[in-house]
Amino acid sequence: MLIGKKVVVVLPAYNAAKTLRATIAGVPSGFVDEFILVDDASQDETEAVARELGLTTIRHPRNLGYGGNQKTCYAAALASGAEVIVMLHPDYQYSPALVPALAWLVASGEYDVALGSRILGGTALQGGMPLYKYASNRVLTFLQNLATGAKLSEYHTGFRAFSRQALEAVPWKENSDDFVFDNQILNQVLAEGFRIGEISCPARYFDEASSISFPRSVRYGLGVVAEALRFRFRHRKASRR
Repeated sequence: MLIGKKVVVVLPAYNAAKTLRATIAGVPSGFVDEFILVDDASQDETEAVARELGLTTIRHPRNLGYGGNQKTCYAAALASGAEVIVMLHPDYQYSPALVPALAWLVASGEYDVALGSRILGGTALQGGMPLYKYASNRVLTFLQNLATGAKLSEYHTGFRAFSRQALEAVPWKENSDDFVFDNQILNQVLAEGFRIGEISCPARYFDEASSISFPRSVRYGLGVVAEALRFRFRHRKASRR
């Protein structure tokens, strides 16, 4: 507990055997009390590599999806007594060296949730983010900020930290098992009035890094818009009471 609170890093994994070692090796030593990897029925050696690295490892007997994986991650982290929970993708897309910085934003008490933004710093395209993803990220984030009243640089990063209090307060178990889970939980955090901080985080795009297909990206984008409209409708209705 170098930062005074128990820090648990959760890794929602699917076919991450090729990148898992580099991801764990990139996390500065001494800052993380426990790593919990949830293997969502991978078809490679993800589980074996995780156990070899000494990670707390949970394997789903069938694929539950990205959101379903996160649900298991957060439940396991809370059960372990975590006070700060950092979600880090094990595909080495986000910089694991920034885990302590992200965790500290929450552990300091200044923020309840922290996001590693690929947009802050202006290096997303240089890091290999496809142009259509960058453009959709900017458009969706603009619409989401309009709907929520927040001023986040992006809602779509997979590098996040939560306080125990935030995860215990929001109904994330009710969310989708698919990719839109990421946006639903941020909407829930904002609805409860929790504070969100951001740091700049470079991202890498390469063959082994996970990425959703274009059709699934379109479906995800439509889901994000629907969630933003739902958030706006609920809060307008609440403000009229």
